[in-house]
Amino acid sequence: MSDLPLVIVGGGVIGSAIAYFLKRQAPQQDVVVVERDPVYTRASSALSASSIRQQFSTPINIAISQFGVGFLRQMGDLLAVPGQPAPDAGLVEGGYLYLATPAGEPVLRANHAVQRSQGVDVALLSRDQLAQRFPWLDTNGLVLGSLGLSAEGWFDGYLLLQALRAKAIALGARFVRAEATGAQLETADGVHHVRALRLADGSTLACSGLVNAAGPWARQVAAWLDIDLPVSARRRTVFHLSSPAHLQGCPLLIDPSGIWLRPEGKGYLCGFCPVGDDPDDLPLEPDHAAFEDHVWPTLAARIPGFEALRVQSAWAGYYEMNTFDQNALVGPHPACDNAWLANGFSGHGLQQAPAVGRGLAELILTGRYQSLDLSDLGFERVQRGQPLREHCII
Repeated sequence: MSDLPLVIVGGGVIGSAIAYFLKRQAPQQDVVVVERDPVYTRASSALSASSIRQQFSTPINIAISQFGVGFLRQMGDLLAVPGQPAPDAGLVEGGYLYLATPAGEPVLRANHAVQRSQGVDVALLSRDQLAQRFPWLDTNGLVLGSLGLSAEGWFDGYLLLQALRAKAIALGARFVRAEATGAQLETADGVHHVRALRLADGSTLACSGLVNAAGPWARQVAAWLDIDLPVSARRRTVFHLSSPAHLQGCPLLIDPSGIWLRPEGKGYLCGFCPVGDDPDDLPLEPDHAAFEDHVWPTLAARIPGFEALRVQSAWAGYYEMNTFDQNALVGPHPACDNAWLANGFSGHGLQQAPAVGRGLAELILTGRYQSLDLSDLGFERVQRGQPLREHCII
């Protein structure tokens, strides 16, 4: 073990989870997290709608979220800090409900087969069953729904971030407020080795290794190491709604249009997947025009009670979108022998942080995955041109 620290660029939920698991697995390992915005003004971790699901189409994503929901259920014990109240992310296992038209039915059935093979507690509902279970739902045009019966729902993502950060610090990780601007490298046989991180104040931070957990800004960090990372910042708007309509037993609903909705207190949160052009790095301002032109009319058609609807507030955050295949990029890169990636979660970062934090810590410390093999998420698939397709993207 080197006397120099392992340095993590980015102290959001991914960076904090990696720091926590590194210190839990190797208490003597020096870990430094460099974060330029410790109040997380623009961090995806703080601006997310914070949900977790098992309804993926790939076994690796299912396994990651199975560990994630178990972690959330136990986080009061796992992330307890002496002298502080036990953290509780308020996990609500309200389930996800995917709706399908005839065009989407084959994909939903294929996904269901994969999910059941992995032990996911999920049920397919016919149109009549949807109408009976959710009488507030207009089932016109629908043929099928997929409902998660347990281990899916929503939680306080910002609290999870803060609890991971606090526990990592309690275990000895150091969080440094600074902006990273580059890396000092030495190169042999075409392979880089990171010697130090350059900071905006002109200083350097020597390191034994570097973890890129920079979220929507990960591509810039990767470029310091001559890595072309297919990760971009894509804006997503979340609307907080109120309505006199009472949607009994409302899960997190995903409409075939790409609009999603879930309960939040006495109201609801909703958002949408942009159709067509989806530019990078848009200003973090809510897209109110999309609500008026697309979201509200579609919601009112699907849920007639939502004709009476008000926007109470709205905000925007970034997905760190992996434009290659919308799945995380985790692990080493052949261009650098002491750097690791934890990027491109494409909207799944909060729910995937525990498993990825544990797995990457194992890989860094022992040279291989010990618990859950995350090799499917390695960068090699990009080099091979073989995407890991995930059919359940929101």
